[in-house]
Amino acid sequence: MNRLAILNTVIDNYNIQETLHLIEQNINQGNQIHHVVVNAGKIVAIQTDLQLRKSVNESDLINADGQSVVWASRILGKPLKERVAGIDLMVNLVELAYKNKYKIFFFGAKEEIVKKVVEIYSNQYSPSIIAGYRNGYFVKSQEQEIANQISNSGANILFVAISSPTKEHFLYENKLILKKVNFIMGVGGSFDVVAGKVKRAPLWMQKSGLEWFYRFLQEPKRMWKRYLVGNTKFLLLVFKEKFKR
Repeated sequence: MNRLAILNTVIDNYNIQETLHLIEQNINQGNQIHHVVVNAGKIVAIQTDLQLRKSVNESDLINADGQSVVWASRILGKPLKERVAGIDLMVNLVELAYKNKYKIFFFGAKEEIVKKVVEIYSNQYSPSIIAGYRNGYFVKSQEQEIANQISNSGANILFVAISSPTKEHFLYENKLILKKVNFIMGVGGSFDVVAGKVKRAPLWMQKSGLEWFYRFLQEPKRMWKRYLVGNTKFLLLVFKEKFKR
């Protein structure tokens, strides 16, 4: 009843507290939840990448990570409660893991970044929450071996910090191998933020939908196409959908 169809994807209409409650409930019951977030760029990609569309839409829990997606939902008459940023969810889940004695596997980013994330959270909470970690550099033939390593680590939670669509496909294609892990989630560049490599936008920019612009200013050569071209395509999609009737 809380799932909305928007621009060829589906999004669960939960706020962050409802999302956390649902995740905690399922972990405690021994279930598995495959989680994914969608932002403007991913929704644009979903229009033509049918495999990505399948990987996203068949997930158990889908949040809107991007204020632009929330605005679009309102324009299209299907208002979402709020943005649930992947990094905010990850940070809250790390705290929840400490409180509930869950274990986390950190997978992705460069070796020095993922090691730094593990070190930070071990110091902030306890090394007991760490089930294991691995950098995000691998070839396709290694995927099942990596999935088995994660599955056998005793992890309740898996964070995958790899770019799209690789992380979505990894989780979708290896979900069965990862069945012993209760919560599996792609977190994009969140490890870079936690490790201090990338700064997150001030809160006022996050709430104003300008977090993408802050990110663009940090790495304009790498991010211009993703944000400027991608956001323009997203706006065109929204208004085409709005006025097609």
